[in-house]
Amino acid sequence: MPQLQVNGQARDLDVPDDMPLLWALRDELGMTGTKFGCGMALCGACTVHVDGTPIRACITPVADVTGRTITTIESMQADPVGQVVQQTWIEQNVAQCGYCQAGQIMSAVSLLKTSAAPTEQQIDEAMSGNICRCGTYPRIRAAIHQAADQLAKGDAQ
Repeated sequence: MPQLQVNGQARDLDVPDDMPLLWALRDELGMTGTKFGCGMALCGACTVHVDGTPIRACITPVADVTGRTITTIESMQADPVGQVVQQTWIEQNVAQCGYCQAGQIMSAVSLLKTSAAPTEQQIDEAMSGNICRCGTYPRIRAAIHQAADQLAKGDAQ
């Protein structure tokens, strides 16, 4: 029986080791913020952090993350960087349909935790695996820059 560390809590699951993390989170733990998009790690809707690194939960077996730290969109409102990113997302009117936004936010938070003032190239690289069918890429970029500026000024909660 795998035990997952999700958003700071140990969670015992009675699931097969090869079950994708996405389905363990959504179906077993009721954490529906992480979305199913393509099922092939191409769209980024299922992005979560494992030990601080963004991964695609749709192709990651539960066995690969057992005993590691998993962070989902549900915990971003308690994360200082996550709070700032979510607020800039609102201020920049990033979301249209909103379906991809949890994955977009998770990738942006990871980027800002590793690069306080990301360049255009760093943003492109960090966000390249996240697809937005609505095409809000300019607003995503603006929100990331705004979040970086606010974090540099110490505006994190």
